Amino acid sequence: MNSLLRMRLIGVAIAFVIYGVDQYVKWLMVEPLQLRQRGVIDLLPFFDLRWTQNFGVSMGMFEADSFESRWILVGVTALIALVVTIWMFREKALGDILGLSMILGGALGNIKDRYELGYVIDYADFHIGDFRPFLIFNIADAAITIGVLIILARAFFMRDKDDEEVDDLMHGKPADAAESN
Repeated sequence: MNSLLRMRLIGVAIAFVIYGVDQYVKWLMVEPLQLRQRGVIDLLPFFDLRWTQNFGVSMGMFEADSFESRWILVGVTALIALVVTIWMFREKALGDILGLSMILGGALGNIKDRYELGYVIDYADFHIGDFRPFLIFNIADAAITIGVLIILARAFFMRDKDDEEVDDLMHGKPADAAESN
């Protein structure tokens, strides 16, 4: 098996691990912890488990408040997951594959909730007193956010590296001399 195929399979495995962990923790919230009935479980002065049914997407935008809008949202997010999957299988850099696999795993976890329940189960409530720097979230949301940050950071830093190589070539340095610096 070549290394590129291995990296892509690692990406698929990471996506399924994130999906599995997300679904397992959501099951823990619903069944053993009965968070829906309890509402809130105070854990730390700055972190609680708080039952939330998220009918929208990121930051409450595009709330699916009808049967039709629910299925449109499922379809759109499934299409995005498909695009991320195709992108991941075309990618050659392990860092990008890692970021995309995190996005894919998180998207699959939230799509499953929305498909089966009509909403996404959110429960992680980080707060400082009454101030909440984030909306209540779940593992899938965290994986998507971290994956996007990895992709953005790699794009930013890779662009700088590419710009340096172009500058070196424009100033007469051969490409292999630029690599040795």
